[in-house]
Amino acid sequence: MGRFDGRTAIVTGASRGIGLAVAQRLVDDGANVVITARKPPALTEAAASLGDPDRVAWVAGAADDGDHQDEVVATALDRFGGLDFLVNNTGVNPTYGPMIEMDLEAAAKIFAVNVVAAVAWAQKVHRARLAEHGGAIVNIASVAGLRPAPNIGMYGASKAALIHVTEELAVELGPSIRVNAVAPAVVKTKFASALYEGREEEVSAPYPLKRLGEPEDIGSVVAFLLSEDAAWVTGQTISVDGGLLLAGGV
Repeated sequence: MGRFDGRTAIVTGASRGIGLAVAQRLVDDGANVVITARKPPALTEAAASLGDPDRVAWVAGAADDGDHQDEVVATALDRFGGLDFLVNNTGVNPTYGPMIEMDLEAAAKIFAVNVVAAVAWAQKVHRARLAEHGGAIVNIASVAGLRPAPNIGMYGASKAALIHVTEELAVELGPSIRVNAVAPAVVKTKFASALYEGREEEVSAPYPLKRLGEPEDIGSVVAFLLSEDAAWVTGQTISVDGGLLLAGGV
């Protein structure tokens, strides 16, 4: 028996990396999952990798598209008969460099996807199911939302906003819905590859645990926060960073 038997989760941005690792952990623990991303071929491959096809569905689309959000929620309810968990994992960062020089259209897109869309997903699952039946939401933030992060400053600002959104929703939605966040440091994914490729030993040197994160490191903490093991935890942001913040880094 898995701790999530009979439960259903939506995991956004789950065709690879952290999102896929979260989905895998939830499936391993007995959940049904609906995964999202923009590209159908990547989602098809991701869904197949998760194992049991009877407990996995996918819907392709842009995370900040309202029609896509509606389709995903409907898929969860129609395919699995319920909806208990939301993991807001989708995030974008199309620029690298000083905030003072960044393109403001790119800044608006970062906030649209990383913050506003996360609120929209929460609204959709709340109206469709969680308001009546309860559940849990986990937002994937970043240590860049906790400390200044040179050259990814607007991304960090969006994650700081997402952390605040987490706290606001935790206050609004208790006691039946818990809302928490996870703030990873550098995790070895394609999304973060520019931050470590070719110099992984150098980048990981400041970490007390002397390694970068793996997607599974995040998946296990997300699963904890969704589970009844975290029944008295809400509004919290857990840094999953190999000790980097303790050492004064980002």
